[in-house]
Amino acid sequence: MTHPASPAEPSFIPLAVPNIGLAEIAATQAAVASGFVSSVGPEVEAFEQRFAQTVGATHAVACASGTAALHVALRLVGVGAGDEVLCSDFTFIGSANPIAYLGAVPVFVDSEAASWNLDPELVVRELDRRAAAGERQPAAIEAVHILGQPARLDALLDAAERHGVPVVEDAAESLGAGWSSGALAGRATGTAGRIGCFSFNGNKIATTGGGGMIVTDDAALAERARHLTTQAKAPGVGYLHDEVGYNYRLTNVAAALGNAQLGRLPEFIAAKLAIARRYEAAFGELPVGLPPRLPGAESSYWLYSILARDAAERDLLLDHLQQRRIGARALWRPLSAQPPFAGARRLVRGGSGGSADEAAAGDSVAASLFERGVSLPSSTELSEADQARVIDAVLGFYARG
Repeated sequence: MTHPASPAEPSFIPLAVPNIGLAEIAATQAAVASGFVSSVGPEVEAFEQRFAQTVGATHAVACASGTAALHVALRLVGVGAGDEVLCSDFTFIGSANPIAYLGAVPVFVDSEAASWNLDPELVVRELDRRAAAGERQPAAIEAVHILGQPARLDALLDAAERHGVPVVEDAAESLGAGWSSGALAGRATGTAGRIGCFSFNGNKIATTGGGGMIVTDDAALAERARHLTTQAKAPGVGYLHDEVGYNYRLTNVAAALGNAQLGRLPEFIAAKLAIARRYEAAFGELPVGLPPRLPGAESSYWLYSILARDAAERDLLLDHLQQRRIGARALWRPLSAQPPFAGARRLVRGGSGGSADEAAAGDSVAASLFERGVSLPSSTELSEADQARVIDAVLGFYARG
């Protein structure tokens, strides 16, 4: 007696994977064949020049990772041991680790519900409060553009300039994003502050397999960045290293991959926007929070993420999607809730006057985003059929009541 074959298990739909085509394969093969496989080679300089042009910066310095880029950027603006750095609380831990590398102390800034990025009003109030109290200002402000959504920086940049505090942008997730109106109209994320940092990890919009970039309009900062990322080796005969540097330069092979990816960036951004539009149209009537859509801020929608009603629903939704072989994941736990940063000071909206006060653990927008957030498949190669599967699974979950 025979039994009918069971239906084939559906294929797994990943959260975000690199889009590698023939151009990338050819470019990396040519780089390998050239013999330039380490951090020396023509592709590195070409990648830096092309990237600077792409985002509208004067200088770009390729690094081994986005975290390395942030580490060097913070050092470039003068952050050192014992200094304080204002940093987004709701972000990947790679945003804060470089602060600790330098022996500095993070002060975590809560998110605003409107953009999910750090609340600029909290930053402005804190800088003004310190000035009025005669307290030392932070050594830097690190503003993160979360999930491809540009942060609201106009007022923050004005206050930072007024108080002499440099702004470093963590644009790791926001390549292709920028502002279309306001004081920053026409600018790309990463080019508004003194230094911007990008990531080319495998799940980013464009990848080098792993890598990062520092961008700045300051020629002296760019020159020093190149020096620090090449072990601070002085030019000339012999090995003379005039300060402590880092082995942070990108390899020629990785840069070749990045160059080919940049050539396809418009295609990748168009794909991300199309994915976002389809999700938004499908989920508009559901009891979920949709990603921010702010006037004048053009998101690249790196990972399209929705907000369930509470943590219990988030966990049930993640389990529902996993059972259907759909790659989804929770958003980040706030950095102030991470063991390495336990006890760090936080700026949140609290107090009777809405001032920047300390608050109990979990009493923040960042905590709510973590407890409710779910990122959905957003690969640039995500087919409409696979996205329809994701949409049907989410709709089916909420149809259960």
